[in-house]
Amino acid sequence: MMTNLFSVFDPSAIFNLSLNWLSTFLGLLLIPSIYWLMPSRYNILWNSILLTLHKEFKTLLGPSSHNGSTFIFISLFSLILFNNFMGLFPYIFTSTSHLTLTLSLALPLWLCFMLYGWLNHTQHMFAHLVPQGTPAILMPFMVCIETISNIIRPGTLAVRLTANMIAGHLLLTLLGNTGPSMSYFLVTFLLVTQIALLVLESAVAMIQSYVFAVLSTLYSSEVN
Repeated sequence: MMTNLFSVFDPSAIFNLSLNWLSTFLGLLLIPSIYWLMPSRYNILWNSILLTLHKEFKTLLGPSSHNGSTFIFISLFSLILFNNFMGLFPYIFTSTSHLTLTLSLALPLWLCFMLYGWLNHTQHMFAHLVPQGTPAILMPFMVCIETISNIIRPGTLAVRLTANMIAGHLLLTLLGNTGPSMSYFLVTFLLVTQIALLVLESAVAMIQSYVFAVLSTLYSSEVN
């Protein structure tokens, strides 16, 4: 039962090649070039969202950061948001429900932040291991705690996104599998429930992409 349940997340193979991961970049094919050239309601809405994110990330990074420093985090938000939404459509592979993708996004970012901080701001990074006002007797323990919390950051970023994507999809799959064995009234109720869950999953898709981008921005601001 558990194997069949989790099989919805398995990438299928065609000619011994797993092509499902190409859905990660499907947006480049679906969005026509005229979308970027001609102003429309969706274009204006998306640009206003990106402008709002740019201002917020700029505030988190500090006044000394360059205008282009938010570009990587806005791109990260857009990539995760698109893949989260694509996974809600039938027969489309959800790449963000796999640690392969989420850890591939989180780990290189964290490594770059750590290398940049320890090489260019070594004193600041050492000072960050001991919060201000910590009693002297607790300093060795705080260094250990802060070091561990720093090391597990890429893992928590990746697992948080993956777990939220898996949980919603599993719930929708479970409800969908119970439909054929129900009466007409229960099927109608189940359909309404699934629509409500789909709306909830859409909100989760937006929130999780935003959380991933904001936490990455905060981790970057700590090393400056």
